[in-house]
This record gives sequence, C-alpha cells and structure tokens, in this order.
Amino acid sequence: MILTWLYAPGDRPEVVAKALHCGADAVIVDLEDSVSVSRKEYARAATAELLTERPPVPVHVRVNALGSPWAGADLTALARLHGLAGLRLPKVDAPEQITRVADRTGGVALYALLESALGVEQAYEIARAHPCLQGLALGEADLRADLGVSAEAGLDWPRSRVVVAARAAGLAPPAQSVFPDIRDLEALADSCVRGRSLGFLGRAAIHPRQLPVIERCYLPGPEEVTAAEEIVSASRAMSGALALPDGRFVDPAVVAAAHRTLTLSRRSG
Repeated sequence: MILTWLYAPGDRPEVVAKALHCGADAVIVDLEDSVSVSRKEYARAATAELLTERPPVPVHVRVNALGSPWAGADLTALARLHGLAGLRLPKVDAPEQITRVADRTGGVALYALLESALGVEQAYEIARAHPCLQGLALGEADLRADLGVSAEAGLDWPRSRVVVAARAAGLAPPAQSVFPDIRDLEALADSCVRGRSLGFLGRAAIHPRQLPVIERCYLPGPEEVTAAEEIVSASRAMSGALALPDGRFVDPAVVAAAHRTLTLSRRSG
C-alpha cells in the first residue's frame, strides 16, 4: 500500500534523483504547476530520460492540464516508457477526458485530479469512466479558489464526495492532497488525522520532512491492530456475519477492513 507520495519538479532532475531515495513510497514528477512555461520542454525531456529504465520506487508523472499546449506532447513522450508507473491528469472535470487519454496511452494507469466544483460533481462518473483509471485525488488549492472557501470545513463535503465516489467505483481510497506548510509538522499531523477519519489513505507531500508524519498518522495504532486481529481470528472460525465475545457485530465488510489494518501493521513492523 502506498501511503506517501512525494512531488518533485520535473525541470530539476537533481531534485527528482534525491526524491527517489528519501523514503517516499512513490514519487510524482510534476510537469505542471512547478514548471515555468519556458522550461516545459526541458522538464518533459528530462523526465522521459529518467523513465527509460525502471526507477527504485514507482514514479508517476503529473502532466500538464488536458487542453493545454503541452499536454499532447507530454502524453506522447511518456506513455510507453518502461519506468512509468502512472499518469496523473490535472483539472479533470468530465469522464470523456479520461476515455480520450486512455485510448491514446494504451493501458497506462491513470489518476484523475479533481480541482473544480464541476470535477467534484462528476466524481463518480469520472471514477468509472475507463478501466485504466486507477484513482482519484483532489487538487485542493484550485478547488478552494473555485469554491471561494478558506476554512477547512468548507472542503469537508468535497473530500467526502471524492472518497465515496472512488470506493463506489471500486477504486482504492484516495490519498490526501498536499499540506502546503512544510514547517508546521504538528498541523500536518492534525490534518492527516482528520483526513484519515474521512476515509483517505495516505497523503501527497511536497517535502521529505513531511513523509514520516504522514506515515505515522496513517499506520494503525496498537489498539487498532489488536481489534483487527480479534476480528480476523473470529472470521476464520465462523463465516458470514458474527458476534464477537464483547458483543460487537461483525460482517464481511468489517472483516475486509480488519485485513487492511493488519496489512498496514505489517508494513510498520
């Protein structure tokens, strides 16, 4: 399970090289917001060179927004490279965008970034647009601007909407959007706890110092592991719905969640 995703700017290959070895589960090379117009072509070429061989951790690439002057060249240059684990598509607001990219890229794993009110409203249709789509995520900076919200509570509904849409479409739980303040690790931890309570799994980061905080917040604690072990043990003795000795009622969905908790606990172990 990927819990930590680290962004690195595509026009700084030396930063990307460091990102590959700093402990992130996956690296997202960004060709969009972090790259100026004058360096778009250089960033694409540098990223394509990196991905001619398989890197030490999965590498996803956030291409430029579909419909921009650079998106088509990004897809052509990257789609069939051996080291590419997935393409992240920014500013998606319609399922047709996913089908067009999927038809063009030939089986590459795609991830849709929803960054507008329209994208959030279409979340489920986008999530089920094509088998190549492997995940959803929110682009919260652009979404805040589109909605005109500043308080965290203003994003609770869009966050829950994306989590529900992903799970309803059979996709993995989304990862949280980046936390922009790389100095305030306490606030990052509080935000991760909140995100986990909403159903997110893991988080994107913009600095390596954020990675241990994200991982710690998303790994289960001892009490969670003990409870999951009890559920899994009981499920082996009896199929279907069952009642634990303390009176808790457990059905197959709860058992599946317990297995996921134990998978995460083995990672920490």
